[in-house]
Amino acid sequence: MNKNKTYAVFGLGRYGRAVASELAKGGAEVVAVDIDEEAVNDAADEIPVCKCADVTDENVLRQLGVKNFDIVIVAMAGNLEGSVMATMLLKQAGVPTVIVKCADEMHRKILSKIGADKVLLPEVESGTRLAKNLLSSGFIDVIELSKDVSMVETEVRKDWIGKSLIELSLRKKYSMNVIAIRKNNEVMIDIDPKIPLDGDMKLIVIANPERLELLR
Repeated sequence: MNKNKTYAVFGLGRYGRAVASELAKGGAEVVAVDIDEEAVNDAADEIPVCKCADVTDENVLRQLGVKNFDIVIVAMAGNLEGSVMATMLLKQAGVPTVIVKCADEMHRKILSKIGADKVLLPEVESGTRLAKNLLSSGFIDVIELSKDVSMVETEVRKDWIGKSLIELSLRKKYSMNVIAIRKNNEVMIDIDPKIPLDGDMKLIVIANPERLELLR
């Protein structure tokens, strides 16, 4: 991550909040935005600059000063219309890099057509990336969001089985934010941190790649 660059994250769901929080902890200048005031208030302790605004409104984006951002991450995969509109307006405003998280292949095609610089859809890219990552990193899947922030899917280690996320304290030990758990091809984002992990689970986390080295 280049600390001289400015970042914005649109959408403060679990994914967007984790990305914005990790960027802020890394010392980057980041603005997090969501239309839900409650989501903004909940994230305010982790992210210094949080704003409640409708990022599908061109006038609102102008007021946010989007032209001053180097990278904007649109984390609104559950809102197809909203993420498409926000992406279009950002590119029209001249934002150099717009990274968008999408929900499915059709969403990916639409976002690519309207100018998104990078669309995150692990299901589409996992074949090639899986082979590369198994050979190079030991993780199941890795998506590099920036130099110092990656989203990783990893196995539950043997010594973690039977323990809860609270007991493992992964965030404290590894600066790792667990944003979802995959099991039997289902992805759970509403995670109960008290539930014991089992060997059939895969953890999807946001973390600094250097800290992830401790898990290998």
